[in-house]
Amino acid sequence: MATEHESLTSPLLARVREAIAQGGGWLPFDRFMAIALYEPGLGYYANALAKFGHLPQGGSDFVTAPELTPLFGQALARQVAQALAASGTDEVWEFGAGSGALALQVIEALAELGQPLRRYTIVDLSGSLRERQRHTLSAHVDRVHWADALPEQLHGVVLGNEVLDAMPVQLLARTGGVWHERGVALDAAGALAWADRATELRPPLEVEGGHDYVTEIHPQAEAFVRTLGDRLKRGAAFLLDYGFPEAEYYHPQRAMGTLICHRAHRSDSDPLSDVGEKDITAHVNFTGIALAAQDAGLDVLGYTSQGRFLLNCGLLDLAQRADARQNAMMQKLVNEHEMGELFKVIALAPAGSAAGWLPLGFAAGDRTHRL
Repeated sequence: MATEHESLTSPLLARVREAIAQGGGWLPFDRFMAIALYEPGLGYYANALAKFGHLPQGGSDFVTAPELTPLFGQALARQVAQALAASGTDEVWEFGAGSGALALQVIEALAELGQPLRRYTIVDLSGSLRERQRHTLSAHVDRVHWADALPEQLHGVVLGNEVLDAMPVQLLARTGGVWHERGVALDAAGALAWADRATELRPPLEVEGGHDYVTEIHPQAEAFVRTLGDRLKRGAAFLLDYGFPEAEYYHPQRAMGTLICHRAHRSDSDPLSDVGEKDITAHVNFTGIALAAQDAGLDVLGYTSQGRFLLNCGLLDLAQRADARQNAMMQKLVNEHEMGELFKVIALAPAGSAAGWLPLGFAAGDRTHRL
């Protein structure tokens, strides 16, 4: 009798093999990653397998900040409230809302702060996650809506927590001094295997040295930000994710890149195994995000570490009202050896919404100059 995993993986692998055949025997990695994560009904984010949770015993693969403690969403809501008031808007748009935990925290915290919120709109490609979100947010059905795409004009505050890292990336490999684009093919036994092709593509910075080097470029994440810049007419966007500025991202010592997989709260570096059963991510090049935003007419309002951002938003004040367990989880959000330093926050806004206010999350420790 086939297990649930086998019933998902076999047709997904068949879909990958079909795409390889259609590509003449070679599939660029970003296309493979898109299939592995988002193929309808089969990809990791499109299937019904558990994903978010504290422990692997529950079938989860990883935990995100709002799953750790509601203090995360409560602190972020203080920034959202300020941005809504400063831009004169009353709607929040969240991309990739996961279990709905962050939405719940922000909606309830905004109500407590007395900040009017007409609507909370979620954009999520996953049907199974939408159902989980509906369950989580059942007490707020009057103001929560789901959208499949952005409207032509967008007014409000945009949130994206761990969204950019899940957008497909192109892989580049310098071997023997020659740059290649890394893709996926089939070996003699019919199994998935790496295959490189010479390319004109390059990282945005020249990587010093002649040593072999693997890295990622992020055209889809940057295209997403440009689309946001085209549609966001009034409001602000706050994107939180793990990553680095460009000079750190393409440091000569980061020779193995940042691509990583998550399953059962363990990480590995082999996206070609267990396709559809684990998350595939890459760290974010925040310099590329900032430049794409500016190209699209957005201003960069701030950039800093998650730890500094949350502390600026009053996390410690909120923690005084929380129990011991929540305070223990809060430490993970801000400690440098946990999420506090690896995760960053960038804020963007159209020019008409950027003047006259300083987002409180960047009141101290802003690092925009390091982008």
